[in-house]
Amino acid sequence: MQAGKPILYSYFRSSCSWRVRIALALKNIDYETIPTNLIKDGGQQFSKEFQALNPMKQVPVLKIDGITIGQSNLSVLKQLRQENNLPWAQKAISSGFQALEQILQGTAGKYCVGDEVTMADLCLVPQVANAERFEVDLTPYPAISRINKTLLALEAFQVSHPCRQPDTPPELRA
Repeated sequence: MQAGKPILYSYFRSSCSWRVRIALALKNIDYETIPTNLIKDGGQQFSKEFQALNPMKQVPVLKIDGITIGQSNLSVLKQLRQENNLPWAQKAISSGFQALEQILQGTAGKYCVGDEVTMADLCLVPQVANAERFEVDLTPYPAISRINKTLLALEAFQVSHPCRQPDTPPELRA
């Protein structure tokens, strides 16, 4: 295994990349970002160079301690764009949020599970951002909204936010 600064191949708006950025920030792990634009030039993840790194052609990819780890959900968004199916996205997100809101009644403290940040919180914030992006009404989800607001106040969630990434277009920067 090789030591050195971890490298994150990321797209600013990828919720999967955002989860990794949050985790790295929470653990105070300094890393280098290599922006990988999923739209420009037909998608930089389809280049031969990127495919050699991740044959799945997806972000994020994290190179850490000599290991390369990759994962993404862009294929769902591509399908939504092709079908222009905003109602489907709203229904899918709302269905998940209805179940989560009930679960949180028994698990939530300051965060999703008690008063310590957990993996559930790393997943919640990007999903709430997706909900906002797809115009889901968050009014029926007061626990989700409260926890999201609390998490967004934490430095790890602020520095990892898509509007603060090196590849964020100027018009979307904070």
